[in-house]
Amino acid sequence: MSSMFQEILAFILTTSGWVLVSSTLPMDYWEVSSNDGSVITTSTFWSNLWKTCVTDSTGVSNCRDFPSMLALNAYIQACRGLMITAVCLGFFASIFALVGMKCTKIGGSDKNKAHITCFSGISFILCGLCSLSGCSLYAHRITTEFFDPLFFDQKYELGAALFIGWGGSILCILGGSIFCFSIADTFTKSHSQAKYIYKGTATHSHISSYPRGQAKSVNQRPPPDCSNSSRMQHFDKNVYV
Repeated sequence: MSSMFQEILAFILTTSGWVLVSSTLPMDYWEVSSNDGSVITTSTFWSNLWKTCVTDSTGVSNCRDFPSMLALNAYIQACRGLMITAVCLGFFASIFALVGMKCTKIGGSDKNKAHITCFSGISFILCGLCSLSGCSLYAHRITTEFFDPLFFDQKYELGAALFIGWGGSILCILGGSIFCFSIADTFTKSHSQAKYIYKGTATHSHISSYPRGQAKSVNQRPPPDCSNSSRMQHFDKNVYV
Protein backbone atom coordinates (compact mmCIF):
# COMPACT_ATOMS: atom_id res chain seq x y z
CA MET A 1 0.00 0.00 0.00
CA SER A 2 1.44 3.38 -1.01
CA SER A 3 1.96 6.16 1.48
CA MET A 4 -0.82 8.25 -0.08
CA PHE A 5 -3.45 5.59 0.56
CA GLN A 6 -2.05 5.10 4.06
CA GLU A 7 -2.49 8.80 4.75
CA ILE A 8 -6.06 8.78 3.42
CA LEU A 9 -6.92 5.76 5.58
CA ALA A 10 -5.28 7.39 8.60
CA PHE A 11 -7.18 10.64 8.00
CA ILE A 12 -10.51 8.81 7.87
CA LEU A 13 -9.74 6.90 11.07
CA THR A 14 -8.49 9.91 13.01
CA THR A 15 -11.28 12.21 11.89
CA SER A 16 -13.91 9.63 12.82
CA GLY A 17 -12.25 9.10 16.19
CA TRP A 18 -12.08 12.83 16.85
CA VAL A 19 -15.78 13.23 16.03
CA LEU A 20 -16.63 10.42 18.47
CA VAL A 21 -14.44 11.94 21.18
CA SER A 22 -16.02 15.36 20.64
CA SER A 23 -19.53 13.92 20.81
CA THR A 24 -18.90 12.34 24.22
CA LEU A 25 -18.19 15.70 25.87
CA PRO A 26 -21.83 16.96 25.90
CA MET A 27 -23.46 13.51 26.07
CA ASP A 28 -25.81 12.71 28.94
CA TYR A 29 -25.14 9.13 29.92
CA TRP A 30 -21.65 9.00 31.38
CA GLU A 31 -23.03 7.06 34.33
CA VAL A 32 -26.51 5.62 34.69
CA SER A 33 -28.51 3.82 37.35
CA SER A 34 -32.09 2.62 37.48
CA ASN A 35 -34.33 2.38 40.54
CA ASP A 36 -36.84 -0.31 39.61
CA GLY A 37 -39.89 -0.41 41.85
CA SER A 38 -43.34 -0.89 40.50
CA VAL A 39 -44.17 -0.07 36.91
CA ILE A 40 -45.25 3.43 37.83
CA THR A 41 -42.35 4.43 40.09
CA THR A 42 -39.45 3.35 37.85
CA SER A 43 -36.79 6.07 37.72
CA THR A 44 -33.47 6.43 35.88
CA PHE A 45 -30.60 8.39 37.38
CA TRP A 46 -27.84 9.60 35.11
CA SER A 47 -25.13 12.23 35.10
CA ASN A 48 -22.25 13.50 32.98
CA LEU A 49 -19.45 16.01 33.36
CA TRP A 50 -21.81 18.97 33.67
CA LYS A 51 -25.00 17.93 35.46
CA THR A 52 -26.88 15.15 37.22
CA CYS A 53 -30.46 14.22 36.33
CA VAL A 54 -33.30 11.84 37.09
CA THR A 55 -35.92 10.68 34.60
CA ASP A 56 -39.18 9.08 35.69
CA SER A 57 -41.31 6.55 33.82
CA THR A 58 -43.31 9.31 32.11
CA GLY A 59 -40.17 10.68 30.43
CA VAL A 60 -39.93 13.85 32.50
CA SER A 61 -36.36 14.74 33.50
CA ASN A 62 -35.28 16.89 36.39
CA CYS A 63 -31.68 18.06 36.15
CA ARG A 64 -29.35 19.90 38.46
CA ASP A 65 -26.24 21.57 37.14
CA PHE A 66 -23.07 21.37 39.15
CA PRO A 67 -23.05 24.58 41.18
CA SER A 68 -19.37 25.52 41.14
CA MET A 69 -16.28 24.27 39.39
CA LEU A 70 -14.16 24.74 42.51
CA ALA A 71 -16.59 22.67 44.57
CA LEU A 72 -16.51 19.70 42.16
CA ASN A 73 -14.79 16.42 42.82
CA ALA A 74 -11.24 16.23 41.57
CA TYR A 75 -11.93 13.40 39.12
CA ILE A 76 -14.65 15.41 37.35
CA GLN A 77 -12.34 18.39 36.96
CA ALA A 78 -9.58 16.13 35.64
CA CYS A 79 -11.96 14.48 33.16
CA ARG A 80 -13.15 17.86 31.92
CA GLY A 81 -9.60 19.04 31.34
CA LEU A 82 -8.53 15.84 29.57
CA MET A 83 -11.56 15.74 27.27
CA ILE A 84 -11.30 19.43 26.33
CA THR A 85 -7.59 18.96 25.65
CA ALA A 86 -8.36 15.96 23.46
CA VAL A 87 -10.91 17.92 21.42
CA CYS A 88 -8.49 20.82 20.88
CA LEU A 89 -5.61 18.53 19.90
CA GLY A 90 -7.80 16.66 17.43
CA PHE A 91 -9.00 19.91 15.85
CA PHE A 92 -5.51 21.27 15.18
CA ALA A 93 -4.21 17.83 14.17
CA SER A 94 -6.94 17.61 11.51
CA ILE A 95 -5.84 20.93 10.01
CA PHE A 96 -2.16 19.89 9.97
CA ALA A 97 -3.10 16.55 8.43
CA LEU A 98 -4.85 18.28 5.54
CA VAL A 99 -1.77 20.44 4.94
CA GLY A 100 0.73 17.58 5.20
CA MET A 101 -1.01 14.92 3.14
CA LYS A 102 0.47 14.15 -0.27
CA CYS A 103 -2.90 14.40 -2.00
CA THR A 104 -3.11 18.12 -1.21
CA LYS A 105 -1.31 20.92 -3.06
CA ILE A 106 -0.22 22.95 -0.04
CA GLY A 107 2.54 22.42 2.48
CA GLY A 108 5.69 22.90 0.39
CA SER A 109 8.14 20.15 -0.48
CA ASP A 110 7.69 16.48 0.27
CA LYS A 111 10.07 16.68 3.21
CA ASN A 112 8.17 19.58 4.79
CA LYS A 113 4.86 17.81 4.23
CA ALA A 114 6.31 14.69 5.86
CA HIS A 115 7.28 16.68 8.95
CA ILE A 116 3.80 18.22 9.14
CA THR A 117 2.18 14.79 8.75
CA CYS A 118 4.35 13.38 11.52
CA PHE A 119 3.37 16.27 13.80
CA SER A 120 -0.33 15.70 13.08
CA GLY A 121 0.06 11.97 13.79
CA ILE A 122 1.67 12.66 17.16
CA SER A 123 -1.11 15.15 17.96
CA PHE A 124 -3.76 12.57 17.15
CA ILE A 125 -2.01 10.01 19.36
CA LEU A 126 -1.96 12.53 22.23
CA CYS A 127 -5.63 13.27 21.55
CA GLY A 128 -6.49 9.59 21.87
CA LEU A 129 -4.41 9.20 25.02
CA CYS A 130 -6.07 12.19 26.69
CA SER A 131 -9.56 10.93 25.85
CA LEU A 132 -8.66 7.41 26.92
CA SER A 133 -7.31 8.68 30.23
CA GLY A 134 -10.39 10.81 30.91
CA CYS A 135 -12.88 8.03 30.19
CA SER A 136 -10.83 5.48 32.12
CA LEU A 137 -10.56 7.77 35.14
CA TYR A 138 -14.33 8.30 35.20
CA ALA A 139 -14.98 4.58 34.76
CA HIS A 140 -12.52 3.73 37.54
CA ARG A 141 -14.46 5.97 39.94
CA ILE A 142 -17.75 4.27 38.98
CA THR A 143 -16.43 0.73 39.40
CA THR A 144 -14.70 1.58 42.68
CA GLU A 145 -17.92 2.90 44.19
CA PHE A 146 -19.99 0.06 42.75
CA PHE A 147 -17.87 -2.74 44.23
CA ASP A 148 -17.22 -0.97 47.54
CA PRO A 149 -19.36 -2.70 50.24
CA LEU A 150 -19.05 0.34 52.51
CA PHE A 151 -20.46 2.77 49.95
CA PHE A 152 -24.20 3.17 50.65
CA ASP A 153 -25.12 6.05 48.31
CA GLN A 154 -26.55 5.72 44.83
CA LYS A 155 -24.40 3.34 42.78
CA TYR A 156 -24.01 3.87 39.06
CA GLU A 157 -22.91 1.80 36.09
CA LEU A 158 -20.92 2.62 32.99
CA GLY A 159 -22.81 4.78 30.53
CA ALA A 160 -22.81 4.75 26.74
CA ALA A 161 -20.64 7.87 26.52
CA LEU A 162 -17.67 6.03 28.04
CA PHE A 163 -17.77 3.27 25.42
CA ILE A 164 -18.06 5.82 22.62
CA GLY A 165 -15.11 7.73 24.07
CA TRP A 166 -13.01 4.57 24.26
CA GLY A 167 -13.83 3.71 20.67
CA GLY A 168 -12.92 7.18 19.44
CA SER A 169 -9.67 7.11 21.42
CA ILE A 170 -8.61 3.83 19.81
CA LEU A 171 -9.36 5.20 16.34
CA CYS A 172 -7.30 8.33 17.02
CA ILE A 173 -4.32 6.35 18.31
CA LEU A 174 -4.50 3.87 15.43
CA GLY A 175 -4.83 6.57 12.76
CA GLY A 176 -2.06 8.68 14.30
CA SER A 177 0.28 5.68 14.28
CA ILE A 178 -0.48 5.09 10.59
CA PHE A 179 0.30 8.75 9.91
CA CYS A 180 3.71 8.38 11.57
CA PHE A 181 4.54 5.17 9.68
CA SER A 182 3.36 6.54 6.32
CA ILE A 183 6.23 9.05 6.14
CA ALA A 184 8.93 6.39 6.47
CA ASP A 185 9.25 6.08 2.68
CA THR A 186 9.85 9.81 2.29
CA PHE A 187 12.68 9.93 4.82
CA THR A 188 14.20 6.70 3.45
CA LYS A 189 14.19 8.08 -0.09
CA SER A 190 15.77 11.39 0.96
CA HIS A 191 18.44 9.55 2.97
CA SER A 192 19.31 7.28 0.05
CA GLN A 193 19.60 10.26 -2.31
CA ALA A 194 21.90 12.09 0.10
CA LYS A 195 24.03 8.95 0.49
CA TYR A 196 24.30 8.54 -3.29
CA ILE A 197 25.42 12.12 -3.76
CA TYR A 198 28.03 11.74 -1.03
CA LYS A 199 29.48 8.59 -2.60
CA GLY A 200 29.61 10.24 -6.01
CA THR A 201 31.61 13.21 -4.74
CA ALA A 202 33.97 10.95 -2.82
CA THR A 203 34.64 8.82 -5.91
CA HIS A 204 35.22 11.92 -8.03
CA SER A 205 37.77 13.30 -5.57
CA HIS A 206 39.89 10.16 -5.82
CA ILE A 207 40.19 10.23 -9.64
CA SER A 208 43.85 10.24 -10.51
CA SER A 209 45.42 12.24 -13.29
CA TYR A 210 47.84 9.44 -14.05
CA PRO A 211 47.29 7.19 -17.07
CA ARG A 212 45.54 3.87 -16.64
CA GLY A 213 47.84 1.29 -15.13
CA GLN A 214 50.10 3.95 -13.58
CA ALA A 215 47.72 5.50 -11.11
CA LYS A 216 49.11 6.39 -7.72
CA SER A 217 47.32 6.59 -4.43
CA VAL A 218 46.33 10.00 -3.15
CA ASN A 219 48.04 9.38 0.15
CA GLN A 220 51.26 8.14 -1.54
CA ARG A 221 53.94 10.78 -1.30
CA PRO A 222 57.59 10.73 -2.48
CA PRO A 223 60.18 10.06 0.22
CA PRO A 224 61.71 13.17 1.67
CA ASP A 225 65.01 14.36 0.30
CA CYS A 226 67.54 13.91 3.04
CA SER A 227 70.53 15.08 1.06
CA ASN A 228 70.41 18.58 2.50
CA SER A 229 70.01 17.29 6.03
CA SER A 230 72.93 14.91 5.59
CA ARG A 231 75.03 17.79 4.43
CA MET A 232 74.12 19.84 7.43
CA GLN A 233 75.26 17.10 9.77
CA HIS A 234 78.87 17.14 8.47
CA PHE A 235 80.17 20.47 9.65
CA ASP A 236 83.71 21.48 10.10
CA LYS A 237 84.89 21.70 13.68
CA ASN A 238 85.65 25.41 13.29
CA VAL A 239 82.34 26.38 11.82
CA TYR A 240 81.26 28.27 14.94
CA VAL A 241 84.65 29.83 15.57
